Amino acid sequence: MNVPVWLWAATVAGLLVLIAIDLVIVDRKPHEVTTKEAAKWVVFYITCAVLFGIGVWVLAGHDYGVQFFTGYITEYSLSVDNLFIFMIIMASFRVPAIHQHRVLLIGILLALAMRSVFIAVGAALIAQFVWVFFLFGAVLVWTAISMVRGNDHDEEYHENAVVRWIRKVYPVTDDFHGHKMTIKRDGKRWLTPMFVVIVAIGSADLLFAVDSIPAIFGITQEAFLVFTANAFALMGLRQLYFLLGGLVNKLVYLSYGLAVILAFIGAKLILHALHEYHAVPDWLDINNWLSLGVIVVVLTVTTVLSLAKAKRDEKKKSESQALSEANEIR
Repeated sequence: MNVPVWLWAATVAGLLVLIAIDLVIVDRKPHEVTTKEAAKWVVFYITCAVLFGIGVWVLAGHDYGVQFFTGYITEYSLSVDNLFIFMIIMASFRVPAIHQHRVLLIGILLALAMRSVFIAVGAALIAQFVWVFFLFGAVLVWTAISMVRGNDHDEEYHENAVVRWIRKVYPVTDDFHGHKMTIKRDGKRWLTPMFVVIVAIGSADLLFAVDSIPAIFGITQEAFLVFTANAFALMGLRQLYFLLGGLVNKLVYLSYGLAVILAFIGAKLILHALHEYHAVPDWLDINNWLSLGVIVVVLTVTTVLSLAKAKRDEKKKSESQALSEANEIR
C-alpha cells in the first residue's frame, strides 16, 4: 500500500480537526458527560471510522478495507477491556466528574503519540525481519494465557514507575485546582493531581499497547492502517467510558473472548512467519476475511453470554432480597 506524504498529512490534520471539535463542543465548559451525550459521540466516532474504512475500501481495494475494519474492531474491543483500568485510576485519584473528560482526552492523546512511536518501530522491524512475527505471536499467546488465568486485571491501582518518579521529583498538591495541571504556591511551581492522573492514564495505555500493537500487526502490516485504526479506536474510547460506565463490570466473559482473539492472532502471526520461511503449506496462511469472521463471532458470543449471565445474577439477587424481606416480616 503506497501512501504518499500528503495523505499522511491530510489524515493527521483530519484527526486533529476531530479533536478540536471535541475540545470546543464538549470540553469548552467542563461538565459531567451524560449517557445521552456520550452515546451521540460514540455514534459520531464510529461513523467517522466506518466512512474512513469505506474510503480505504473504495480507493485502495477491498483487501485493505477488510484489514482496516478488522484492525479497528480488534483495537476497539481491546480498548473496552482497558476501560476497567481507567475506571480504577479515576476512582483512585478521585477525579471530579466534570474533569474526567479532559483527563481522558489529554491522556489518550498522549497515549496515541507514544503508540505512534511503537507503530513506526514495529513497521520498520517487520519490513526487515521475518522473525519479528514469531516474537509478536509469542507475546499475544502469553497475554491470552494471562487473561485466562485472571492476571490481566487488578482491583486496586498501583502507581507505575513513571507516576512514582513524578511524585518524587516534583511537589504535588493534595487537591484538584479546576482543570489546571500546575499552580504557583509560595513562589514555587506545584503539579496538581490533574497532571499526575493524565500521566497515569497515558502510561497505562502504553502498557496496553504491548499486546494491542502486535495484535493489529497480525492483521495488517500497513503502518497507515495500523495508525488510523488505533487513532479511531482511541478517540472513540473516551465517550465509550461514559456510555458504558458500570456495564463494563457486567461483561464478565469479555476477557475470555479477548484471550481467544489474541491467541488466534498470535497463532496467525506464527503461521505467517512459518509460511514466509516455506515451512507450512499456503492454506495455513490465514486470510483477513477469516480473521474478521472469527473476531466478530467471538465478540458477539462473549457479549451475549455476559449480558445473559448478568441478567440471571440480577434475578437471583432480587429473589434473594425478596426472600430475606419475607423472612424478616415473619
